[in-house]
Amino acid sequence: MGPSAATTDQTQFLTFYLAGEEYGIGILRVKEILEYDTVTPVPQTPPAIRGVINLRGSVVPVVDLAAKFGLPPSPIAKRTCIVIVEVLLDARETIMGLLVDAVSQVMDLTAADIEPPPAFGTAVKVDYLAGMGKIGKRFVLLLDVDQVLAAPELLAVEAAGGPAPEGNGQKAQLAGDS
Repeated sequence: MGPSAATTDQTQFLTFYLAGEEYGIGILRVKEILEYDTVTPVPQTPPAIRGVINLRGSVVPVVDLAAKFGLPPSPIAKRTCIVIVEVLLDARETIMGLLVDAVSQVMDLTAADIEPPPAFGTAVKVDYLAGMGKIGKRFVLLLDVDQVLAAPELLAVEAAGGPAPEGNGQKAQLAGDS
């Protein structure tokens, strides 16, 4: 689901767990998945910003999605990962990390498998949802990462001399070209 998805084509989503709930983001936005490693805290940043990591010489902010969604901050465990995504932040492509409890799978969904987001009943603001992916009898919350990460506090981090947009063409691929 998105501006480039044809209605008959399958779209791939990376699914992951956060506070016991399964979420998905479009695979084309995912650059790579990292094992949790050293995250350097940055003073005076919002609680949802865990800190920054060094990704091949670039400073990349790491957002704790649980804290962003108003849940208790994610505990660091054996399966904790940082999903590196490319987002449009203030109309510029920017590389950011998402702290998640565990990565699940890459799944294919057709347009018929995606329902509109519900107006109630999720821990996530409806504005953050691109839809609900149907997988058998269960649903996966499909996130619009541009909306999730375009919040004013994240823009303030970037404006305050935080991470610069990635512009050197580095791209690590998670899955082969679709």
